[in-house]
Amino acid sequence: MDIAYFVADRADAQAAKAQLVERYGEVPVDACEVLVALGGDGVMLDAMHAVMDQDIPVYGMNFGSVGFLMNEPCEDDLPARLRRAERATIHPLRATGTLATGRTFESLAINEVSLLRETRQTAKIRISIDDTVRLDTLAADGVIVATPAGSTAYNFSAHGPILPLDAQLLALTPISAFRPRRWRGALLRHSSKVQFEVLEPQKRPVSVVADNKEFRDAVKVTVCEATDKRLTMLFDEGRALDERILTEQFHTD
Repeated sequence: MDIAYFVADRADAQAAKAQLVERYGEVPVDACEVLVALGGDGVMLDAMHAVMDQDIPVYGMNFGSVGFLMNEPCEDDLPARLRRAERATIHPLRATGTLATGRTFESLAINEVSLLRETRQTAKIRISIDDTVRLDTLAADGVIVATPAGSTAYNFSAHGPILPLDAQLLALTPISAFRPRRWRGALLRHSSKVQFEVLEPQKRPVSVVADNKEFRDAVKVTVCEATDKRLTMLFDEGRALDERILTEQFHTD
């Protein structure tokens, strides 16, 4: 099996790569059958972004702090494990918008798209779903649109719901909502178009973050599923992502 590697800048991950290359070889990313990511969840996301347009499955080994999207680090029988691995196929989110300068942007996000206040001032954001205003003013630290794959990340830390991988839903979750104080967010169809309008952008500037890309001073943002993009993650037998998501919902620590 032709394997390429995407490796975190840390000693243990680099050492693991050297041993894996010695045992199983290495090819360039554009010639590989599988891309093996060595690091934490952030490296896994970067690896998937790197092959976003190439339909190459990504298998992660955890050398990070959380590793929710990763498998346990093990060098033995890697090609056989890759052949037996369970597949999880996801579509990322596409965020498009306009900044205060008039410049437009577009970015893809595998986990979530977040709107975040830039200063001490609470952000004020109008939220529309499929061109219908659903919340005229959200006053909060920000708001998140999360995929099922990303629902256990920042979304969950903001008290958003965990979504099964096949739920075909998106989580819309406020961050420290001030008004309406009791609004806890919404579950949306995966095909929904979520539109945000930043109110008072000069007084209350807002950044948009799509996974690890930030765009400052946004005024309008639209988020929808990128149906033209498909990503495949590989998991060891019995460690599929949908099982981890289910397990996480019963985690009590």
